[in-house]
Amino acid sequence: MKGAEAEARAAAHLGALGRTVLARNYRVRGGEIDLVTQEQSGALVFTEVRHRARATHGGAAESVTPRKLALMHRAAQTYLLRECGRDDLPCRLEVLTIDGPVHTGALALWPVE
Repeated sequence: MKGAEAEARAAAHLGALGRTVLARNYRVRGGEIDLVTQEQSGALVFTEVRHRARATHGGAAESVTPRKLALMHRAAQTYLLRECGRDDLPCRLEVLTIDGPVHTGALALWPVE
């Protein structure tokens, strides 16, 4: 259940930044996007949410592997084609991390290069 709580906090944070949540847990074969949001400029943002209550096994950002990024990219491309009908729209991938308690822990946004 903590994953859902982390995603809810992330969605609220992104909403406070002026984004509109278009989809949650968008699943495709072999991949998933936790949140799909749209900025006021119209750009789509595909967000992976990671939460780590304790740093005993590394922080939340360290849990994002190259394989996970590749799966995110595939899911984002699928979303663009299926939901928007094209794959040349302005968009980007990012990771939102929460380190510490889900409701009060440090929150950070990391662009995916």
